[in-house]
Amino acid sequence: MSDWEAESDDESRDKPPPQEWRPSGQRSYATREVEGRTVVFRRGGGRCWRGGAAAAPEREVEQSTWRCRGQQESGSRTGQQRRGGGAWESRRSSEPEPLCFHLDNSFIGTVIGRGGAKIRELEDSSGSKIKIVNGEYESEVKIFGSDDNQNKAKRLIDELVDGYGERSEKDYRFGYHEYGRGGSDNTPTSGPPKPTINWASLRENKAKYEAMKWEDLPPIEKQFYKEAQTVASLTQEEVSKWRKENNNIICNDLHEGEKRPIPNPVRTFEEAFQQYPEIIATIKKVGFQSPTPIQSQAWPIILQGIDLIGIAQTGTGKTLAYLLPGFIHLDSQPIPKAERGGPGMLVLAPTRELALQVEAECAKYTYKGTKSICIYGGGDRKGQISVVTKGVDIVIATPGRLNDLQMNNFVNLKSITYLVLDEADRMLDMGFEPQIMKILIDIRPDRQTIMTSATWPDGVRRLAKSYLKNPMMVYVGTLDLAAVNTVGQNIIVIPEEEKRAYILHFIDSLKPDDKVIIFVGKKLVYC
Repeated sequence: MSDWEAESDDESRDKPPPQEWRPSGQRSYATREVEGRTVVFRRGGGRCWRGGAAAAPEREVEQSTWRCRGQQESGSRTGQQRRGGGAWESRRSSEPEPLCFHLDNSFIGTVIGRGGAKIRELEDSSGSKIKIVNGEYESEVKIFGSDDNQNKAKRLIDELVDGYGERSEKDYRFGYHEYGRGGSDNTPTSGPPKPTINWASLRENKAKYEAMKWEDLPPIEKQFYKEAQTVASLTQEEVSKWRKENNNIICNDLHEGEKRPIPNPVRTFEEAFQQYPEIIATIKKVGFQSPTPIQSQAWPIILQGIDLIGIAQTGTGKTLAYLLPGFIHLDSQPIPKAERGGPGMLVLAPTRELALQVEAECAKYTYKGTKSICIYGGGDRKGQISVVTKGVDIVIATPGRLNDLQMNNFVNLKSITYLVLDEADRMLDMGFEPQIMKILIDIRPDRQTIMTSATWPDGVRRLAKSYLKNPMMVYVGTLDLAAVNTVGQNIIVIPEEEKRAYILHFIDSLKPDDKVIIFVGKKLVYC
């Protein structure tokens, strides 16, 4: 399989150079060669050219076409038509190429107006048709019609945009009023005008600003693994045989450059944690005999400080695979826990039940007095805030509630050095990706990240590629989406009117030690 199995990002196309367009009037313009074509840059960041498809931006974007009033197609009209001077007329084959230019997205609302009123007014005044193609930062404006109509529409849009900028500056100086205790309702605010944000400059200097954001962070240590002699002496044939016999463990290095050697698996707890006797003592106290397949291969990778993607069925020990190395990571940082200003480990889980389960594992395998808290929606928010503000080492949270505390500055995520995205496929299925993105904005980029999942769909691959750096992948069994083969499944089709009686009979037949979860659409009353 390929490293990421992602779609090809090659969207380049051969584009003929469009005709150069030079505006009239006293406005300030400059020309520049961009990717083999002459582009005219308007004062304020816009740029213009003749032509439609040939001048389209590289990035394919969704098109939003604003039709002029009365332009709805009907059975009596055929072909493409346009309105000029208030009357409909067929578009002539000799009509010039559309006039195209770019505008920052902050101006597009002004050009369109409420409910499209402004763009219809511009079309009526100029006798042209205006089409807007949305982009990520800038939108492309296309003007159709004769040369005179196109130039007139362009001039009206320029005046509208320039007037918007002047009004904005004037509003900052004189137009905003303060309403509050101890002030007059009609007293304008004092102080200097709010500066205009130069979005183009911010985008160009993104890397510099990102570095400035994290330059004062303390150092981070990730390498804590010393390979046991019994592990280092394994031959490649022995390693391959052992992996195949243990549920067919498959490993892959997703490093974009030269591939790194995959660490040999550990077969006993002593081989993994020979330098950490407290970990071994805790494991033996619980009663485990040997590592699970995912643990055997994941521990040597994580303890070396490498990002990991672990794919295995639910119930195969993924929680302990990232939890025990996380304890060691927290305790071995160069900055003492009391001086970090916040938690050092974050586990994001999709549901309250899974988050509580991870917290229970933390309590069971506690290491050198580490403190943990479970933050989830529906719980005692004030109590969670009280505990997290007093200081904890590990935060186990659902994305929604953590994002709530993050936005209200109740938790400091800049101190996180060990991040776990547990059951990532379920978090994406539940629609938590926006919250995850907001959370990761405040976590240092040089962290160590672990992602676990039971499946490997496209959404999880995209998330992994965005937020993990050169990870290794370990998966047990297969990457195909299939039912767990260790669980028997019976499908019983029952008519709607018989469901209640069947459920009641099913509950009555349960043995004292049986456990069951019943999902219902309505409240089920059972006495």
